[in-house]
Amino acid sequence: MSVAKVIEVSATSKTSFEDAINQGIARACDTIANVRGAWIKEQQVSVENGRISDYRVNMQVTFVLEDK
Repeated sequence: MSVAKVIEVSATSKTSFEDAINQGIARACDTIANVRGAWIKEQQVSVENGRISDYRVNMQVTFVLEDK
């Protein structure tokens, strides 16, 4: 039997939503073992001078807890 945990991660990119997702997943995998998936909850943009300046995603990342 496996038990999983879900955490919320927020990531920002100046390039795209896809880049923000990739950065968030990569950072989660650097610090957490057994990452198995993510659900993108929200996508937001910041606007400066009528142009998009930042892409932001909020996601829930699922990882399996290690056995004792």
